[in-house]
Amino acid sequence: MQVAPRPPQQRRPAPAAAPVAAPVAVQATFDELGTPLREATFVVVDLETTGGSPASCAITEVGAVKVRGGEVLGEFQALVDPGTPIPPFIAVLTGITDAMVAGAERIEAVLPAFLEFLGADAVLVAHNAPFDVGFLQAACAATGRPWPGPRVLDTARIARQLVSRDEAPNCKLGTLARVFRARTTPDHRALSDARATVDVLHGMLERLGGLGVHSLEELATYTSRVSPAQRRKRHLAEGLPHAPGVYVFRDAQDRVLYVGTSKDLRTRVRSYFTASETRSRMAEMVGLAESVTPVVCATALEAQVRELRLIAEHAPRYNRRSRRPDKVTWLKLTPEAFPRLSLVRDVRDDGGAYLGPFSSSRSATAAMSALHEAVPLRQCTQRLSASGRGSACVLAEIGRCGAPCEGRQSRESYAVHASTVRAAFTGDARPVVGALSARIAALAAGERFEEAAAQRDRLTALVRAAARMQRLAGLTRCPEVVAARPTPELGWELALVRWGRLCGSAVVERGVDPWPAVRALVAAGEVVEPVLPGLTPTPAATAEETECVLRWVEQPGTRLVQVEGEWTSPAFGAGAHRALLDAADEARGAAAPFEDRRHLPMASRPVAAGSRLAV
Repeated sequence: MQVAPRPPQQRRPAPAAAPVAAPVAVQATFDELGTPLREATFVVVDLETTGGSPASCAITEVGAVKVRGGEVLGEFQALVDPGTPIPPFIAVLTGITDAMVAGAERIEAVLPAFLEFLGADAVLVAHNAPFDVGFLQAACAATGRPWPGPRVLDTARIARQLVSRDEAPNCKLGTLARVFRARTTPDHRALSDARATVDVLHGMLERLGGLGVHSLEELATYTSRVSPAQRRKRHLAEGLPHAPGVYVFRDAQDRVLYVGTSKDLRTRVRSYFTASETRSRMAEMVGLAESVTPVVCATALEAQVRELRLIAEHAPRYNRRSRRPDKVTWLKLTPEAFPRLSLVRDVRDDGGAYLGPFSSSRSATAAMSALHEAVPLRQCTQRLSASGRGSACVLAEIGRCGAPCEGRQSRESYAVHASTVRAAFTGDARPVVGALSARIAALAAGERFEEAAAQRDRLTALVRAAARMQRLAGLTRCPEVVAARPTPELGWELALVRWGRLCGSAVVERGVDPWPAVRALVAAGEVVEPVLPGLTPTPAATAEETECVLRWVEQPGTRLVQVEGEWTSPAFGAGAHRALLDAADEARGAAAPFEDRRHLPMASRPVAAGSRLAV
């Protein structure tokens, strides 16, 4: 085993590269450079082995060269007794024979010395690195030593992207050594091959410098699986601030492609041009993008709200969520003499009671079915006069409806059921939850577990929707709310909310009196016209925006600075049954963690009298 320092060597400049369609990297600013390549320590290693598989073969020789800034700091060389005969074709290829390794140390003795030579902070470099690293990891495992996990650089992988086929027909070490005029010719001996790899590495780093790669981080990005289109667009992140806000990708026609938010705009946008972005849709979007517009925000909350508003305004093709906040479903109790439940797309000032908004008609249908199971409302669609004269449906025959259509049920008696549903929407959900819970318990006692699970899912859809609406309504009834949250820097984030709409935000630095900022925020905040309560739970903003604000307010540590109006929630509302939702979610996951839970059919769909029932 030999570990010897070597004097500094002057490298000959690499020949000029032929034109190659290589991806161009963008030089970063000083605050993002990371570790400059000239300051990084590289340990270039090469192994000779008895074969190609670490599972069945062993190391016969280790050679390594440590370099930094173009200077050779030391070399490592050791023959290793593999413990098995060296195959003849390996002996012919490498020149290493059984006689040469007969008196050599075993890998148990060589490996600790090599790991010490490697050090803690060096970058491990190899040509076809998976081969060498695989054998080293296997040796560590066999000797009971932990693998140190150094950063690994593969010169073969870099060459595949950097060297054109006109320069080299392949990326073998011998071929690249000729391209970059290495002083050492590879000869399948570990140290010679490591020295040749050093010259190849330095030649490639010189060429990469012309492409804007000057740090280890930029080199890792270059060698990752990033499309040329992504690399070409890296300049779009230049000039963006390190601040919270919203970023907007636009195409050549200035159309909005994608809207996102981040606490650090520049860092987040840069990630779209690296290997960390693995979504195929985003790669396609980056290929179309021609500019990125930043919208700097005072706080992360403001950024989240602006993102929702911009997505709703532009409906970008690459945003999947929040594109159409108007495409929601409401469950309506109609303002008729004998009200019924109906699914509608919008809310009107017609005297009806509304529950929602639901993000899908499926969940709205489940909630409606739950109410039909608990309350005997009519389900026919015909309009009934106060006298209630019409033909009965099958639900009346089986006792699921009081048949007001035939005059069997008075308007006053029917109004009690309608009031129960209206109360479940806005106030007291106990009668409905109690009736459905009893029904679920009876089904479970009768071992009708699938039916019980279906009823449970309908109940949770109803309770979740009602709890959400009542929760939103509490905030949107307040003309003005100012809330504050502590920041990690021991300052304060301020939010001004009017009628459930975010109207302004600000940050107060540590040690600064917050009250002047509060007064300035209230004075300069967006003006929202007074809203009369009643129609929708979110009259001044979308439900998604108000819910975003509520999540921010409800986080631990948030303080209400001032509240205009009354912020209340019903004592016996759906929110009081939060434990029911948690238990249902837990039971659903435990019962069928991989089940595809699709549409739940209504068990109480009305059927016209005289029609045949499907069996």
